[in-house]
Amino acid sequence: MPGGERRLNRIVALIRSCRYSFHDLSRVELDLRRPRAPRFNMPFELGLTVMAAMEHPARHTWCVFESNQRRVQKSLSDLSGTDVCVHDGTSEGLFRQLCNALVRVKRPPTVKQMKTVYQTLEESCPAVMAKAGTRSPFWSAGLRGSGRLRQ
Repeated sequence: MPGGERRLNRIVALIRSCRYSFHDLSRVELDLRRPRAPRFNMPFELGLTVMAAMEHPARHTWCVFESNQRRVQKSLSDLSGTDVCVHDGTSEGLFRQLCNALVRVKRPPTVKQMKTVYQTLEESCPAVMAKAGTRSPFWSAGLRGSGRLRQ
């Protein structure tokens, strides 16, 4: 346990400390490596978020993103009645849905601003990863293969 804290405790603390959270369920798919199993971290974290938001509704707003409307209806029917932001699996669609989700924010970002950030990250990411000694922006070099995400 890095820092002596259980990962689940860190996730719950992060959820409680944030005003907004976005949960993209479109990447819940079977892992090609054995044992072939889906990773349920995103749906699990969404469940934790829904509970935290139910306990303190004024403190947290959450949004669900998916590439296919029917998929979320089938895989998480308990979310019936929840508006799902369907992005069609494209960055343009995701930016459009983020704008829709943030429509009530005082200064919502524009699609153009989000594209600029995305392009900047895409261009600088290889150099940052090389400097960090990792092949993925989501894993730290020292934790590669250990199954632990960087915080």
